Parts: sequence; structure tokens; C-alpha cells
Amino acid sequence: MNPTNPMIVQSDKTILLEVDHPQHAEARDALAQFAELEKSPEHIHTYRLSPLSLWNAAAGGMTAEQVMDLLTQYSKYAIPMNIAVDIREYMNRYGRIKLIREGDALLLTSNDVALMAEVYHHKRTQPYILRQLNSHTIQVDASRRGHIKQALIHIGFPAEDLAGYTDGSPLPVKLRDMTLQGDEFAPRAYQYAAAAAFYAGGAPSGGSGVVVLPCGAGKTIVGLAAMADIQRATLILSPNTIAVRQWINEILDKTDIPPEMVGEYTGDRKDICPITVSTYQILTYRPSEDADFPHFSLFTSYDWGLIIYDEVHLLPAPVFRVTAEIQARRRMGLTATLVREDGREADVFSLIGPKKYDVPWRELERQGWIATAECHEIRVSMTEDEQLNYA
Repeated sequence: MNPTNPMIVQSDKTILLEVDHPQHAEARDALAQFAELEKSPEHIHTYRLSPLSLWNAAAGGMTAEQVMDLLTQYSKYAIPMNIAVDIREYMNRYGRIKLIREGDALLLTSNDVALMAEVYHHKRTQPYILRQLNSHTIQVDASRRGHIKQALIHIGFPAEDLAGYTDGSPLPVKLRDMTLQGDEFAPRAYQYAAAAAFYAGGAPSGGSGVVVLPCGAGKTIVGLAAMADIQRATLILSPNTIAVRQWINEILDKTDIPPEMVGEYTGDRKDICPITVSTYQILTYRPSEDADFPHFSLFTSYDWGLIIYDEVHLLPAPVFRVTAEIQARRRMGLTATLVREDGREADVFSLIGPKKYDVPWRELERQGWIATAECHEIRVSMTEDEQLNYA
């Protein structure tokens, strides 16, 4: 206990951090690993420990003891007992159930016999269960891999997916040493590290997950580095047509892929190539509310080895449905934030994958990779009617 520390951990799982404290920056970077920022007014920032933030930390290799050590290091007062219990409980839940493949069979396995009995009888998981092989193993419908993962996270036991992936069509990809404009090019160290954390050397533990980097940190380059690691046909989904063309320009400028191998699938063009870049908007188009989504066929129209979801926090809800059906494909999410307006962060975790890499923006700012942020408050007058909208 040290009252001069910058942080207060409260029993409701909120954490208050003093912005003006000399240790603010290092405490903030520590919290970013396992807590979510909720409020950031001028002097006190509020973070929250949630099951999802702790599962992301666990998926990244952190232990409950490491989280507790960091909280203790920066907290003014003793950590409430219920917080210590909850951290250990939630973090120990991740990976307690594993999803593996044996031949053509998709299996849930766990050393926890009581937990497997609960999973076998739970109404959320029952629709996807084929049979119980023994007290430690349940065979599930291989075509419903995404659905079973969604069901498990909703009952509070996110599965560690080690079932592997379909390779997809081979596609030799090499990053250039020199761009088309004649500039020297090489990914930055953190971009290489992010791609490596995602791919994990081709192990079953890699190949699905989210890379979190600040705006302007070059998330596109991380995607290109992952493509060079995997060497397979790639589908890239982005928020809009402008982003599509930026991706295509970067692919042509910084890889040795020829233009005829890169396709644009938007409202203007419908090219399907070994590397295809499309928008969420075209995928979610349908002629009427009752009609099917005709462009969902893009997911199965080519033997993709990697699907990249750019700005994954903007992923439309209908795309989750089709993503649940393609869990045998490697999936990379790129974003500056894991927070979604619709609250479906758990679906990103279960269907795209857990957070694989995260660099605080202050760290990249200190290294000179992104511009120093300058914040200015500008007050504007509002009519009474306008004020009511913000009441």
C-alpha cells in the first residue's frame, strides 16, 4: 500500500488513474494490457476490468499473478479481495476448454470433467454437439465451429481454438526492398512483431486474432507482412471504396504481386483475383430486407488462405454470421480499438480471434513513428433545443 501511487482499484472492477501523476504513462501502459478505458476526462481516467479484457490478456500469455502484480505495483491501497478472486477466476477460464481436430472430427476437450458435463447439457451448446466420447471429450459439428465458440464464450468459458486451418491456394508474396517510387522500404520492428505474433510460425495457436495499433501506425503494412508469411490467396475487407484503393496501391507498391493478380470487388467492379479487396458495404447489400445477401458468395468463391478484416470494430453484424461459417480460414483483424458501438466485442473475440498484439500509442509517439497529439478544447454555444440532445 502506497498512497503516493497513481491508481485506485475499486471493488466494482473500476480503476481510477490520476492523469497528472508522474507514473501515469507507465501505469496507463500496464492497464492497457488487461483493462478497458471507459472514461477519459481531464484529471482522472476510469478503466474497467471485464471478462473480455482479462481473456484477451490471458490469450496474450499474461497470467493472473502478473495482472495482480501490476495492480499492486501502481495502486494506492490494497486490492479488494473480490477483485483478486475474479481476476484469477476469469483468466483461468480461458483455454480450459480446447477445440482440436482429429482427422475429420472436431472435438472439445478439457481436463475439467464437471465443466465438460455442464457444456454437454447446456442449452446453448447442445445444438452443436454430436456425441460425448468420454468424460473429457465431446465431438461437435465441424461445420458449426464458429457457432460453438460463440456459445462457449456466452456461457463464460471461451475456447482456445487449436483446430487448425485450410491452407488455401498458394500465392508467392514477397515484400519489396524498394517501392515503385524508388524509396527504400522495410516494415518497422513493431509491424514485423505484430505479423509474427499473428502467424505464430504457422502453429495452430496462430492464424486468427486481432492486431491493435494506433491510427497512422501502418496497420496495412502488418497485413502485407502477414500475407508474406502465409503465402496464400487473401481476401481483404475494408470499410469503404477509398480504403479498398489504398490497400491495392500499397499491395502493388510494396509487394512483388503483379497488378493482374489483385482485384477490386466493390459497387464499381466485381473482379475476383488471388488477392481481392472488397468493402463491408457491398457484402451487406441486399435488394430487400427479406432477401439473401448475394455477395456473401465472395467468401467461398475462391480458396482463400487468409481473410483480413480492416477496421474490425466496424465489422457489420451480418458479416459475423458468414464469418461463423468460415472458421477454417485464417482470419486477421486490424483496428485501433476493440470497442464496438453495438457491444459485440465477444463476437470479435470468438469469431475473428483474441487480441494478438497491441502497442500503446504513447510508445509509438515516443519512438517518433506517429505524430505527437495536441489536444485543444473549443467551446461552442448551443441553443436550448441543442442542449437537450446532450442532456
